[in-house]
Amino acid sequence: MARPKPKKGEPPGDKARVGKIIDKLNRAHPDAKLDLDFSSPLELLVALILAAQARDDLVNQVTPTLFDKYRTAEDYAAAPPGQIEKDVHRINFYRNKSRLIKNCCQELVRSFNGEVPRNLEELLTLPGVGRKTGNIILGNAFGQQAIGVDTHVMRLSQRLGFTKNTNPDKIEFDLTAIVPEKQRVRFCHLLQYHGRRVCFAKKPRCPECSVRSLCPYPDKTTV
Repeated sequence: MARPKPKKGEPPGDKARVGKIIDKLNRAHPDAKLDLDFSSPLELLVALILAAQARDDLVNQVTPTLFDKYRTAEDYAAAPPGQIEKDVHRINFYRNKSRLIKNCCQELVRSFNGEVPRNLEELLTLPGVGRKTGNIILGNAFGQQAIGVDTHVMRLSQRLGFTKNTNPDKIEFDLTAIVPEKQRVRFCHLLQYHGRRVCFAKKPRCPECSVRSLCPYPDKTTV
């Protein structure tokens, strides 16, 4: 049987479905937001480096003291060797992360007058910054509509049938093609909250899922 044609003015295929999913998830998770605490682009950059393979709540416990101590990129860049390590030792991989923070801030001072750049190309020149981190900074610190593919966005996008890719960069491009531009940052927040609250990796709560009827995931749970 041929698939029905979309109505006049209606986006075809996944574009229509993603809009419906956003609407349902907005009702299910009205409080969805980025869970890292920050008050400036630099603070978000540092928090994101610390948050790699670490819990956001633990990062939020460490960063208030860190942000009070280091106010500028120059402060991090000038920190004595090993000092940042002591300040973030509760975070896993703290030695490597402290080195990345210092190197990143040294590059900010050297190339960007200590300011976090506002475009992805320049962000990607910073140590410790890939497309995910760069896009999260653009979306949450600068208000630009970008898609940052973290673990939840990757997993749920695959389950929802929006991508067959496993490479985060390719998933970003797949999602950019179908998610309405003005809702890209919100879309990521919604998938993150839905992934934490309902669509778990090992045993998703499919009977409780607000987008169950729109999800093609073949291994849905029944109880």
